[in-house]
Amino acid sequence: MLKIRLQGTLRDIRWFKGILQRHEEVNVQEVSEPFANKGTNKYFRVYAEVEKEEK
Repeated sequence: MLKIRLQGTLRDIRWFKGILQRHEEVNVQEVSEPFANKGTNKYFRVYAEVEKEEK
């Protein structure tokens, strides 16, 4: 399992989360709710747990 931190705007995070979820070789186990980065209201972070899809 990989634990990945995604950081960016909410729009960019949603875009990349969609790519991960549609990818045939990746099984997305969990994605956290967005956390605001300190000192900005533009950038957020989420944490994702992913595994290699068994074929």
